[in-house]
Amino acid sequence: MAGSTFGNLFKITTWGESHGKGIGVVIDGCPAGLSLNEADIQKSLNRRRPGQHTYTTARSESDNVTILSGVFENKTTGTPISLLVNNEDQQSRDYSEIASYYRPGHADLTFDAKYGFRDYRGGGRSSGRETIGRVAAGAIATKLLEILGIKICTYTKSIGPIEVTNFDENEINNNPFYMPDAKAATDARIFLDKCISNKNSAGGIIECVVSNLPAGLGEPVFDKLDANLAKAIFSIGAVKGFEIGSGFAATSATGTAHNDELRTDTSGNIIKTSNNAGGILGGISDGSDLILRAAFKPTPSIATTQSTINKDGENININIKGRHDPIIVPRAVVVVESMTALTLVDALLTNMGSQIEYLEKLYKHNIAN
Repeated sequence: MAGSTFGNLFKITTWGESHGKGIGVVIDGCPAGLSLNEADIQKSLNRRRPGQHTYTTARSESDNVTILSGVFENKTTGTPISLLVNNEDQQSRDYSEIASYYRPGHADLTFDAKYGFRDYRGGGRSSGRETIGRVAAGAIATKLLEILGIKICTYTKSIGPIEVTNFDENEINNNPFYMPDAKAATDARIFLDKCISNKNSAGGIIECVVSNLPAGLGEPVFDKLDANLAKAIFSIGAVKGFEIGSGFAATSATGTAHNDELRTDTSGNIIKTSNNAGGILGGISDGSDLILRAAFKPTPSIATTQSTINKDGENININIKGRHDPIIVPRAVVVVESMTALTLVDALLTNMGSQIEYLEKLYKHNIAN
């Protein structure tokens, strides 16, 4: 299977299946000297861990991470960092029936079409547990960004028809949905309770805002920063839409309304009077806040009776068993944040060679006469 590696200079490869012995990631290209221990990574993994409340799967996993390589005396060594999370609560028997049919909304049919074989236990590589490796690697990328003063704030913007109308960053971690609006979180809870009682599921939108990002990141043709971010976010299972800045709303605006006019402030800094571009112009960061959104479909595993076909092509009705999230959006907040951080660190490292001045600062030594 190709396609499990992401990045150029800061590169990750995730591995493992939902019901295998474990899940993990190898990170190559992390600079030496970064302070790192398992607790740094665990904080991020705890944000996506299942079994925390009514609105996540009942699967009970501690998701404790072990650093296997690349760290010595709590410092990265510059060699590949290998991370492992053991699977502890697989109940593969819950999926035994799935081997004979294709679940609507899942990758069952396409996996069979591609490989002629699939791991039906929880979806194998297409399971949401694959994102453990992304989140573990993203925790390291986020630490690198923090050293540079770059901040990422990620939260749930909407759940079903319930959308955030007020923003309070302190509220994000006060509710199980990671919504920055207490009233919206209450309304979302009521909406999801109805979905659960009806054996149904819901989707939503995650928004990510990156502050203090320097201008100049991204390449102007195929490796545009927004193009690489789009690939990163679309690689997350269940993502069906992606926006930068004004996104699809730009189609109903005029040029005069949408263009971000430029000014110089009293300190001589270039500023924009608006940010419809979402912090990226011509595929290159412009120094203003980077704003992106990811749209997630409803969880496809629902207990309601559905129509499908079995492997013999016969029409059948099914009721999916097992433990599933009624909504994956809250647990995906940290996944979106992680993929954003990984993309940005890779762009920062790539950008170090874009100007001769950058190389001179790194390598040129002034020798006194």
